[in-house]
Amino acid sequence: MVSLMDERTRRQWAAAEARSYGWGGIRAVSRATGICSNTIKKGLAELEAREADPESPIGSRLRKAGAGRRRATEADPELATALEQLVDPVTRGDPMSPLRWTCKSTAQLARELTKQGHPVSPRTVGRLLRASGYSLQGNRKTKEGKDHPDRNAQFEHINAIVLHF
Repeated sequence: MVSLMDERTRRQWAAAEARSYGWGGIRAVSRATGICSNTIKKGLAELEAREADPESPIGSRLRKAGAGRRRATEADPELATALEQLVDPVTRGDPMSPLRWTCKSTAQLARELTKQGHPVSPRTVGRLLRASGYSLQGNRKTKEGKDHPDRNAQFEHINAIVLHF
């Protein structure tokens, strides 16, 4: 992944090359490097602003405030609720602990949400689960032996009592 300074440096380097080339420099640098001409023009504007006021602070934003893709929950307000309905019945973990986990993978949850009309990627599902307090790594049993036959029923009973209160 290209860091913020690397992107700005690359854009301004291309702009400096285009300026030194003279007439047709933007097109020539764009063709030679594969950098979009609009990116080179933005770099030229940054260089001119820098020359006009060399003491001005360098901004940290690449895009304008509010630009970029909207969050999945903003684009689809029912997404978080649909995910919680899918995950809630199969949630595992100590009911007293704030850390919970699910036995379904993010890929399985993404497929089910997409079938329900909420197209989403497994990565976004993982981000939403982490934001809701879920751990993305399942708990592993360390002691040998059999589980109690009604272990799941016990946890469901405890969960029902917690929800009641």
